[in-house]
Amino acid sequence: MEPTTIREGYLVKKGTVLNTWKVLWVVLADDAIEFYKKKTDSSPKGMIPLKGAALTTPCQDFPKRTLVFKVGTTKKQEHFFQATHLEERELWIKDIKRAITCLESGKRFARRSTRRSIRLPESVNLSAIYVLMKDQDTGVKELKVEKDKRLFNHCFTGNTVIDWLVSEGKARNRAEGLMLATGLLNEGFLQPAGEFSKDAAEKGAECAFLDQTDALYYFADSGFFCEGYSSDEDVIMKEEFRGAIVRQGCLLKQGHRRKNWKVRKFILRDDPAYIHYYDPTKGEEDPLGSIHLRGSVITAVEHVPDAKRHEVDGNLFEIITSDEIHYYLQAATAEERKDWIKAIQIVAKSGK
Repeated sequence: MEPTTIREGYLVKKGTVLNTWKVLWVVLADDAIEFYKKKTDSSPKGMIPLKGAALTTPCQDFPKRTLVFKVGTTKKQEHFFQATHLEERELWIKDIKRAITCLESGKRFARRSTRRSIRLPESVNLSAIYVLMKDQDTGVKELKVEKDKRLFNHCFTGNTVIDWLVSEGKARNRAEGLMLATGLLNEGFLQPAGEFSKDAAEKGAECAFLDQTDALYYFADSGFFCEGYSSDEDVIMKEEFRGAIVRQGCLLKQGHRRKNWKVRKFILRDDPAYIHYYDPTKGEEDPLGSIHLRGSVITAVEHVPDAKRHEVDGNLFEIITSDEIHYYLQAATAEERKDWIKAIQIVAKSGK
């Protein structure tokens, strides 16, 4: 019987020989993980058998990389993958765990109707705490904080998180709250902002989270951004980063000069209406570019000018900006293309 494909998409993977991280097309079957250099390749670059495999998440082998998980095989091989955003990682982890469990029990893979939560300890549901923590009315309030001649937007202090955990009954005392906050940090739900909190997180201490007023953090899927100062102490306002994140994920993008196609991580924000794109292997510090969506036209297309047929085929769409610049993108599936087009169209009409 042919293996069943459970999930597929772009992930960043560490090379097994060289220490380079590259974007690959990854396919999870019910008995193995296959990875391809390109989505259109007919044969995989490698295969990871899942029978007897061990999944490690969060994986803290690379302190400067977030959302990493590790798959270890019975032959003592270790494979490291990195998701581009929190929800993506949670979906991959859930399905890989389920596939391994089914292989061990001799059962066929079947999706569960309820989501399995990350637990630390067994009685604590970090996913549920994160959802409550983000509630706009009763959760942790996002602030604009000035520190070290920089302005941090959509963030909060470490002691505020501990205060909330204790006041909401999620922790009995501050020491227990610190353990929960460290769990949220290790799982990628919270991210450090600023050198002080980043240094603590990268040291890998038992409690990497800091219960202090000068330690700053932000929600992994928030609209966080940092502003610097010019030489005359005037704030450099990065207006295009102010909007809340509407959607994010990997897409293929055609370059304007060489017309070649590369995988980029896209983050769609509203009010103002911008979509930024990044190199998925290098994080979100500096975008490669941005598209101002106000007044743009977004449509599905069947082919792209100057593109070879074997390079891209299917699930294509085009963004034409108000100043008539054309951007050609490709989604992984027809459903994903539909969702991206709908989301971008809404932002282009409603955002500034």
